[in-house]
Amino acid sequence: MRIPAHTVCTAIRDDIVSGVFGPGARLTEEVLARRYGVSRVPVREALRTLESEGFVTTRRHAGACVAEPTEQEAADLLELRMLLEPLAAARAARRRSEAHLKVLRGLVRLGQERARRGQGEDLRSLGGWFHETLSQASGSPGLIALLTQMRHKVAWMYVVEAPVRPVESWVEHGAIVDAVARGDAERARALTAAHVDRAAGAHRMRVRTLQPAVNTASVPH
Repeated sequence: MRIPAHTVCTAIRDDIVSGVFGPGARLTEEVLARRYGVSRVPVREALRTLESEGFVTTRRHAGACVAEPTEQEAADLLELRMLLEPLAAARAARRRSEAHLKVLRGLVRLGQERARRGQGEDLRSLGGWFHETLSQASGSPGLIALLTQMRHKVAWMYVVEAPVRPVESWVEHGAIVDAVARGDAERARALTAAHVDRAAGAHRMRVRTLQPAVNTASVPH
């Protein structure tokens, strides 16, 4: 059975984000095909997609390599996130479904409960699910795709520290959901902008500390 290119793309992207393939590492079709148990065709397609997303670059005489983002590119990424996340929240206030609201409220209840109990190990995942659901509620496929790609890049470029005051962070999430539920687009936009701006302080550059992985057949599976 032929494994689709998008599945291979996801696998390579995950390995880049997790640091298996560090900045500057070569990505040869033959080794990647062997690593993921596929032919070179879906690998080639996946590398083209990842190049369009900014995770991969093609160098003369070296072929495909993991991109090496600069500090300015990383800073620009957070700035773009501060523009797009509030836009998604505003659109969610106009377009959200009851199913979206149910999931968002459930995540807020769970996040607030775990924050009060000091159970911080799951809060990062819950926060990711919250913002992903909020973007899905915007009903804008292009915006959803951009935010999804942006989340992957943030995870790649930054270490995100846990909120200093997690209870307050989840109170902010709750306020955003309340504004979305009331259809108050401007309040949802403003609350999300303030929330994302405060959260930006928890981001610490990691790409400079990642060591390029040697792309050989011995890369662990």
